Amino acid sequence: MSTWYSQTLPDPVPIGPGGWLRVVARGLVLGVLVIVGLCLLLLLRLVERPLFDVRRPWTPFIVLVVCRLAFVVLGIRYRTRGVLMRGPGAVVANHSSWLDIFALNARKRVYFVSKAEVAHWPGIGWLARATGTVFISRAAREAKAQKALFEDRLRAGHKLLFFPEGTSTDGAQVLPFKSTLFAAFFTEALRGQMSIQPVTLRYLAPDGADARFYGWWGDMDFAPHLLQVLAAPRQGSVELNFHTPLRVADFADRKALARACEQVVRSGMTG
Repeated sequence: MSTWYSQTLPDPVPIGPGGWLRVVARGLVLGVLVIVGLCLLLLLRLVERPLFDVRRPWTPFIVLVVCRLAFVVLGIRYRTRGVLMRGPGAVVANHSSWLDIFALNARKRVYFVSKAEVAHWPGIGWLARATGTVFISRAAREAKAQKALFEDRLRAGHKLLFFPEGTSTDGAQVLPFKSTLFAAFFTEALRGQMSIQPVTLRYLAPDGADARFYGWWGDMDFAPHLLQVLAAPRQGSVELNFHTPLRVADFADRKALARACEQVVRSGMTG
């Protein structure tokens, strides 16, 4: 999985006294919101897991509400277009910010697919495991086991979500989609019943800010970017465009499906 870099980075945004007040106020409320939501999720999971095992009919709603309220706390306008897919399948989207996780969870019950290393990150890894993230390894020897894991989660009714670009960008473009993870949907057990819903995420920066204000890519550190977003006196917006789902059975192979999803997501960037 390669990291995307741009030739120029946005200029650092200085944070004045008013900005630090916003950092503290928004940061405290956002932190309490996440902690309370996580505690409720873990308590409910104690009842949910014995009754439903891998299926999670209740706890995803807590994640959805927390993520939707996060945009209210941050002051970022949140809009969606299109109809959510109802049948079995997965979701793919372009990737430009850590905010993507909140944006996608705020509208749809999904379970993210992430690289295995994230499971061991302090704090974030634990949070990802609690919310049902599927962790995958880059090792070829794990391919068969990962395909079986995908099938189990999809059969349980989970909508898996992954970023086929394999890295985040500045939000101004869509990189070629990697087809590796699409292979899991072409098994005999899944191909005839699965669909993939492409989603385009577009961020509009605050007035007067760099157009890439919400983008987080390359070697950017998370903490300074988070502080910049928390400190902003005026916020921008994020829009999610849920496109018409594509039936897996309509495509010859994973590469054809990946190309089609990429084209649809790319078309949404200029809507």
